[in-house]
Amino acid sequence: MKDAVITWLLEGDPAIRWQVRRDLLDAPERTLQSEQGRIAREGWGARLLGLQGLDGKWGGGIYTPKWISTTYTMVLLRNIGLPSGHPQAIRACRLLLDLGLWEDGGINYWRRQHDRSETCVSSMTLAMLSWFGLEDPRVDRLAEHVIAQQMADGGWNCQAMPGYGRATHGSFHTTISALEALLEYERFRPARAAAARKAQARGREFLLVHQLYRSHRTGQVAKDSFTRFSFPTHWYYDVLRGLDYFRDAGVRPSDQRLTDALELVEKRRRRDGTWPLQNNHPGRTFFDMETIGEPSRWNTLRALRVLRWAGRA
Repeated sequence: MKDAVITWLLEGDPAIRWQVRRDLLDAPERTLQSEQGRIAREGWGARLLGLQGLDGKWGGGIYTPKWISTTYTMVLLRNIGLPSGHPQAIRACRLLLDLGLWEDGGINYWRRQHDRSETCVSSMTLAMLSWFGLEDPRVDRLAEHVIAQQMADGGWNCQAMPGYGRATHGSFHTTISALEALLEYERFRPARAAAARKAQARGREFLLVHQLYRSHRTGQVAKDSFTRFSFPTHWYYDVLRGLDYFRDAGVRPSDQRLTDALELVEKRRRRDGTWPLQNNHPGRTFFDMETIGEPSRWNTLRALRVLRWAGRA
């Protein structure tokens, strides 16, 4: 059955195929570069690139409309693996920084309403700037800002910032965005990444205290949507996204606080060896990659590589 699932995955879009070869088949680097390069020329990646406006934006806006704006299209292009340095992506990266960087070092597109940056958006932007390799000192300033927003419990929460709310507890949503961003930054700027590594360690502990999706007080599921796997995730958290970060960060899977989340992933597997698309997040899209309730190549790929990392594949 596993071979049949791998074959099915390899029949998908180039964005799927290159990650299957990288994460499940340990293909050589030359093969990976060739397959990843197809993303800009074929399939979903090429379609998204073809929708960029003459002004460098997508959807006519920087952050809205969701999910077709420049910000969320760039988030998706990073997630599907458009190669670093792609000129259309670099143009958009510069646009996001030029229009968004605020005096506090973060990203603020709402200057008439708020005099502070927004942590979720700052984190998503840092992730894409680092992935696409934008050489600009403002990227380092943005990383410093994201690190500075970490809370006492090790998490991050955009509602904790003045002008946005009074939260005193980390948010799963904001925390996963910050962790992914700092991991990308660590890889992009390894010589400057000590603080990013330290912040990630604290952030991972925040998720582990919650077993990745439970209340640390009651042990109950913190939010039902955390147990339903989606792609694209946009800014939303779920268990599979959380585990995929731990895998990507190279964390040893032996911590027993990961067990519950890993068992949840195993339970979601169908008899045919695939995982369905369980959830989406309402908003405008240029096109749908998959259908709710149907087998999902994205979820199957991510679940298999998580279970492989954990020694459960």
